[in-house]
Amino acid sequence: MAATVSKFCPTTTLENIKESRLKSLRNPNMLLFSGTSAMQYRLLSTKESNYQKLKAGSTIYADSMDVERPWKTSDARLVLEDGSIWRAKSFGATGTQVGEVVFNTSLTGYQEILTDPSYAGQFVLMTNPHIGNTGVNPDDEESSQCFLGGLIIRSLSICTSNWRCTETLGDYLAKRNIMGIYDVDTRAITRRLRQDGSLIGVLSTDDSRTDEDLLEMAKNWNIVGVDLITGVSCDAPYEWSEKTDSEWEFKRGQHSTGEYHVIAYDFGIKHNILRRLTSYGCKITVVPSTWPASETLKLKPDGVLFSNGPGDPAAVPYAVETVKDIIGKVPVFGICMGHQLIGQALGGKTFKMKFGHHGGNHPVCDLRNGRVDISAQNHNYAVDPASLPEGAEVTHINLNDNSCAGLAFPKLKLMSLQYHPESSPGPHDSDLAFGEFIELMKTNKV
Repeated sequence: MAATVSKFCPTTTLENIKESRLKSLRNPNMLLFSGTSAMQYRLLSTKESNYQKLKAGSTIYADSMDVERPWKTSDARLVLEDGSIWRAKSFGATGTQVGEVVFNTSLTGYQEILTDPSYAGQFVLMTNPHIGNTGVNPDDEESSQCFLGGLIIRSLSICTSNWRCTETLGDYLAKRNIMGIYDVDTRAITRRLRQDGSLIGVLSTDDSRTDEDLLEMAKNWNIVGVDLITGVSCDAPYEWSEKTDSEWEFKRGQHSTGEYHVIAYDFGIKHNILRRLTSYGCKITVVPSTWPASETLKLKPDGVLFSNGPGDPAAVPYAVETVKDIIGKVPVFGICMGHQLIGQALGGKTFKMKFGHHGGNHPVCDLRNGRVDISAQNHNYAVDPASLPEGAEVTHINLNDNSCAGLAFPKLKLMSLQYHPESSPGPHDSDLAFGEFIELMKTNKV
């Protein structure tokens, strides 16, 4: 009787399968490929009994063999508050974590995203499918640690290829206790988020927790009204003097040579905002989010920066009061969260967007001259322009949805942007905003 082997490609001849299987059984370190079937098995030990069965013409089922597949099986779940459950594979840290799921449309720059404090309390889903191929390096950090809750990607690169790489993405996340999942349908999740808005989710590798347990966690967690700034701000003032490295400087010869002392409020500030200001000729003192306005004014700065940061601006009334006490006394520049706080300090209102803006490809129009910049954005809240007082001007709009992307109030010597003009790794279209701030301070000095 002829031997038969099940679960192989039907186009592969039985004799070829038999010959390959016999060879692999004699050699436990051999990878077995069955024609074009894509079924691969790494044998752990020689199975003499299986070899004898084949010789005797018996049927051997692949599932019954003591083998280890060279791919990882699903060991993680993402449970969303709408009840949907997404099976995935884990990398980085393990455990259970809850957060708000948002999608980011950037094609690159995942390390800057991981270290952006504005993502505190959130899971970032990358719409670009292939992540991890450039690894990570110490030069691309936007802060001293990772603040996001987890990373969700479609395909995790099995190797790294970049001359600056010092470790893999998986090792990097594991050291920082950040969870990641891959081999999940990120397109389907993104469509769900666009349709239903940002959703609370739970990531877990814990088999002891049921789907119902994780769903209950998601439904009982809320990010609205929570002060997330305090957890990402510095503890004490410090001086910053590092410029953009000459290797990456792209505006050579166009920066101010004057010295301007800027107080930068750290609501979750990114390092490259500080580097760009320093490169434009500023001396920077970074202060905590709770630093009193009176102490700032005692230092007689040439200008004040209100930085980016995570969460709901309405959850930090102390910061709004600080902004109120400073605007009109010195030139100010607000970025992202700083822009929203300025809006509230002027008497305006902010609101939570359906799914926010997260990515490095958002078109923004400067209404003053019609210039269009491609910008990097990361926010879930926006300023309602209809609620702003007379004298406040909307200077920029997001061309995707016409939301307010920039403000100015000439009488109060203030300017603000909803997006990131430092934009690392790019695009660099909006870097000119730092020059505008320099001009605002220069004019005030005259």
